[in-house]
Amino acid sequence: MVASLAGVLGLMREHGASRIYAKKLSPNDNSKNQVYLGGGFAALNVIPHSEIEIDQRQIRGSKQDRPKAKVRFFWVSEEGLTLAPDANLILYPDYPEVRMSGFLKGCRAAPSDIMTVRDAGRVLFLGTTPEGAVLGFAVREDHPAAKELIAREWPTLGIFLELPFSLTSAGDPRERLLEELRRISDRGWIPSQKLGADGIKHPYRAQNGGGYTLEAELGITPNGYAEPDFLGWEIKQYAVTDFRNYRPKTPVTLMTPEPNGGIYKDQSVTEFLRRFGYADKKGREGRINFGGVYKCGKDFHADTGLSMAIRGFDPSSGKIGDINGGIELLTREGEPAATWSFAAMMAHWNRKHAQAAYVPALADGPPPRYAYGSQILLCEQTDFIIFLKAFATGTIYYDPAVKLEIVDGIQKLKRRSQFRVRHADLRGLYGHSETVILPTGPIAGGGPVHP
Repeated sequence: MVASLAGVLGLMREHGASRIYAKKLSPNDNSKNQVYLGGGFAALNVIPHSEIEIDQRQIRGSKQDRPKAKVRFFWVSEEGLTLAPDANLILYPDYPEVRMSGFLKGCRAAPSDIMTVRDAGRVLFLGTTPEGAVLGFAVREDHPAAKELIAREWPTLGIFLELPFSLTSAGDPRERLLEELRRISDRGWIPSQKLGADGIKHPYRAQNGGGYTLEAELGITPNGYAEPDFLGWEIKQYAVTDFRNYRPKTPVTLMTPEPNGGIYKDQSVTEFLRRFGYADKKGREGRINFGGVYKCGKDFHADTGLSMAIRGFDPSSGKIGDINGGIELLTREGEPAATWSFAAMMAHWNRKHAQAAYVPALADGPPPRYAYGSQILLCEQTDFIIFLKAFATGTIYYDPAVKLEIVDGIQKLKRRSQFRVRHADLRGLYGHSETVILPTGPIAGGGPVHP
């Protein structure tokens, strides 16, 4: 029988949890009223979930759209894991808030005696695994684990208490990350590299190797899965002119989601380029480009004839009025050339930016090599509503790099849909940010980096 907080943490580790949280349950947190996971959509940062879908429900004779996302939820015990097949997150854009439901249905091993009552003092422990599963363990107020939890202070992440991997382990994920970044900063110049699926670092010659090199040093294998990189932290490097002033050379690319609607998606990227692209401005033949900066509220772009807008969001109230809306690139006639639905963008933003570390980098070569500075910007507590407000005001903007090249009759298509922000505006996208100066190493003091 699990009889302590250490026992709960051990049980979570045994079944694959890499992050562990706790939520103190209120009387309204039960199977009838669902479990409240906080105002806004910050809970999507913490709870892994499937793609957000729109469920049309008949309520009082009228159809209402309700965004939902499946959760691969298991109740954990000493006997093993038991799937709760109907567990899901429900989003309420009008408030906005997130709740979890369906965590008892179809699961005989679920702690119904705890989760169906309104008793105060109950605690729900949640573990998340690298594979995207969620593990649950619930206790009453008089359980030793609940008493130990209440007796101590813990870091918070939204409404959740963030617990250590072990009560005896040294260092939390944040400190482990900073230790690794200091080690990398102390190395000085590092040849450009990319970590392969085989776990081996391979030389990388292209000019965009700064991020790959940093990821390789952290043991991160590049993949398309929209999850944080290192112990729950998203790692983003940005180019600077030197390590004295840390002046950014370019804006920060926040994410690169492809459109999931409009001509770009519904017809083809080639058709999109044919209609809205333009000849290469450097005179390179056989090449069609689509670029430029697109901000909400700005006039139609001179080269492409398109303008950016948000449909279904009210920036003044901070509420999504139409969950079926999204971000749109529109023609002068109002035809959607490319669209990004709220559901798709919400999932991508929250999972990738719950905790983000921005690391300055210098580039040199050829052959290309990189060095990483000691001034790290750590950002936490974001929300999709913050993203939408920043996009509506033009703080975040669309800066694509899409092109079609025809070489010897062969078409080569490059897609890159970048959402970017000035480095100076990064802090405004998070509830908490902090600049950390790593202890001085060979290059931490600034100035040109020498081999």
